[in-house]
Amino acid sequence: MGSEDGAADERPIHSVHVDAFAIGVQPITNAEYARFVRETGYRPPAVDDLPLVVRAGGPDREQQFRAAGVAYTWTNAQPPANRLNHPVTLVRLEDANAYCRWLSQVLGRAARLPTEAEWEKAARGGLDQQPFPWGQGLDRDRANYLNDPSLRNDHGTSACRTYAANGYGLFDMAGNVWEWVSDWYDPDYYSRSPQANPTGPPDGQLRIVRGGGWLAADTAMLTCSHRHRVPPDTYSYGIGFRIVSSVE
Repeated sequence: MGSEDGAADERPIHSVHVDAFAIGVQPITNAEYARFVRETGYRPPAVDDLPLVVRAGGPDREQQFRAAGVAYTWTNAQPPANRLNHPVTLVRLEDANAYCRWLSQVLGRAARLPTEAEWEKAARGGLDQQPFPWGQGLDRDRANYLNDPSLRNDHGTSACRTYAANGYGLFDMAGNVWEWVSDWYDPDYYSRSPQANPTGPPDGQLRIVRGGGWLAADTAMLTCSHRHRVPPDTYSYGIGFRIVSSVE
């Protein structure tokens, strides 16, 4: 895990063992999340109480966030018809965990968010110490990200499986949407992380999303090792999630 070329919280590089696990080949889609909403009556994705990261930006940031969120907001508990196969967004960490609890009942086995270690293991696709899920180099043919910030208003999520899978057959491990993991954030955690099945610190003030997203303009954010920290109440039109379960 980690990278000597990344941010300080990506160091030191260290070896980690994780027990075998199964992980979704793509992020949870709007169509999949719709079944959860339909069967449970859970609140559909929408822009409502603004998260701290938006409120801190002032009125202009709040207006921009609300305007950009319109395309991802559900109507009458139905997802946007043109985004059924896109990753679900506007989901908080608590929403992702609620989905996992429901899916655990449906499947008859535990479904949950991945740990950071599991996510990074999956993202690397069997490669060792390569920056991206496919190895070296990044361009718009490999992932959905904001390579031209001036095109932000014309950009957005893409359908899952639009881009090639990594060596494990997993799609969108870089780009499209950031993905929630289960760990609390600690910038120094890697210096004392246990070697087997690390699950992060027991508590903290910030949470972690991984993988970059369609709004990521800094290519470093799309690397397998990048750790993006956010307040726990965060949600946006650029954050989704995928699930893992144990291997029976």
